[in-house]
Amino acid sequence: MTHLPTIINDLAMILLVAGVTTILFKKINQPLVLGYIVAGFITGPHFNFFPTITDKANVHAWSEIGVIFLLFALGLEFSFYKLKSVGSTAFIATAVEIGGMLAVGYFAGTLLGWNHMDSLFLGGMLSMSSTTIIIKAFDDLKLRAQRFTEIVFGVLIIEDIAGIVMMVLLATMAVASADVSTMELLLSIGRLIFFLVLWFVLGMYLVPSFFKWAKQLMNEETLVVVSIGLCLGMVVLATQLGFSSALGAFIMGSLIAEAPNAEKIEHLVAPIKDLFGAVFFVSVGMMVDPAILLEQALPIFVLVVATIIGKLIFSTGGVLASGQSLNTSVHCGFSLAQIGEFSFIIASLGMSLGVISSFLYPIIVAVSVITTFTTPFCIMAAEPFYQLVLKLLPPQAKSWLDRYTGTNTDDDKDQDWKNLLTGYTMRMLIFITLLAAIALGAEYYLLPYLGNTLKLPYSRLLTAAATFIIMSPILRAVLVNRAGNGDLFSKLWFKKRANHLPLMFLVFGKLLVASASLYFIFHTLLNLHGFLACVSVLLAAYFISSSDWLMSEYLRIESRFLVNLNEKHMRKHRESAPDDSRTWFDEDLQ
Repeated sequence: MTHLPTIINDLAMILLVAGVTTILFKKINQPLVLGYIVAGFITGPHFNFFPTITDKANVHAWSEIGVIFLLFALGLEFSFYKLKSVGSTAFIATAVEIGGMLAVGYFAGTLLGWNHMDSLFLGGMLSMSSTTIIIKAFDDLKLRAQRFTEIVFGVLIIEDIAGIVMMVLLATMAVASADVSTMELLLSIGRLIFFLVLWFVLGMYLVPSFFKWAKQLMNEETLVVVSIGLCLGMVVLATQLGFSSALGAFIMGSLIAEAPNAEKIEHLVAPIKDLFGAVFFVSVGMMVDPAILLEQALPIFVLVVATIIGKLIFSTGGVLASGQSLNTSVHCGFSLAQIGEFSFIIASLGMSLGVISSFLYPIIVAVSVITTFTTPFCIMAAEPFYQLVLKLLPPQAKSWLDRYTGTNTDDDKDQDWKNLLTGYTMRMLIFITLLAAIALGAEYYLLPYLGNTLKLPYSRLLTAAATFIIMSPILRAVLVNRAGNGDLFSKLWFKKRANHLPLMFLVFGKLLVASASLYFIFHTLLNLHGFLACVSVLLAAYFISSSDWLMSEYLRIESRFLVNLNEKHMRKHRESAPDDSRTWFDEDLQ
């Protein structure tokens, strides 16, 4: 008799039970995620009336793959243009909500007697709302066309990104120690920003260009293989650099999302994501122990109340603080009063790192299930609650809210400075990241490699020459005589004399970055010292700043990057816009 691997037996049982439970939950109009959790409970070790899985390690490995594909699919649905279009309301509301719920979760965990890391992870879990559950509730209640739903979806987009960052920071703090210092946390945040910017710039330049070049050479099979290969490759790279696998999967998904055939890739990857995602959510259900739920009934009740009330207060307050009306703010706050699938991923991270207690996982699952069922009732209660608040609010408070939410907070006279500083900051962040990455690669990889194959003067000369050539187009852009936007720079310069000093500081910052980069080449790589290194920096800076060819090379690189970043949205606009408006849109976007 042929021996069948245990993973096949386990997988067959998991998928068959999950299929039956999800059909039943679909029949009673409940989210499929709940069906998967129930299937996990039935096939798990805490339910003895049904055959259970025999190899937990294999199921755990499959669930980890499920997290990777869930985040990869989330990245494929992500769009940098969509992120820009959500506006300041979503950013402000998300910041207030996450900050508030982190504090509520940590305080609730401490109040319940839990340790530092349990309370910290609890705050992260309670701050994440459920996109799946909210979308289903809006569809069932036929609210998708309402104004407040657009803001809710914008908040969910920012929440997903904040959840990725939060996972990285929580993992860093957990690995370092429970009492991580402020300096270590700041260094971790700086390292995260450095690699995010580097991956974004290089990936946005290379990945969509690759898919565009190979579009005619790849059929559906090749497209799936290449996309998943890139995803897993980025997962491996992110893990080796000390970040989570989920971060790598999300980054590669967001980069592939800007490829010309991104919709097709998303369609092809969806069944794989559904399969492995189902295994992940089933594994979540396997962690549910009825004995622990009965034992922890009080903490579950406390956290359900804290989640609903905390989300109502901080989500409503965040949207209100962004300048939206009280009516819109209340409806947004009541829509976000639950936790969902991202909380399970954060809990899985804590369990895999071994830094949270085993009882926390089933508690979070129970809180998620309960708040899932209460979500439609919260959404329906928003309008009556708003009418009640209107009756109870004093006239002075109503008048103040009307003035606050009805006044445009943007000061037109400061808009030029705002635009200039935004562009300057973004460009300098990208330039500094690229120059630092080139310098680190030259010092720690290229120089040691050439030192093992060439004799000393030649290895240093070759390393310095290669570094100078690669840095030159970027340094040419840094050394332009204006702070990123020539029109705004000139306008502010001639507007009033008080602008001269801050504008000169911006130019000085650019010169300092360029000088430091060149000094690294001549001092560190070529081993020149003192006066000779400074003279070499001045001569090289003069050569770079006067080279039209270097500027044309930089503009060629930048144009390719901008095309990759905007082409997907431009293509959609061309397909939907009338013929006479296409050229105008392209010009405005550029």
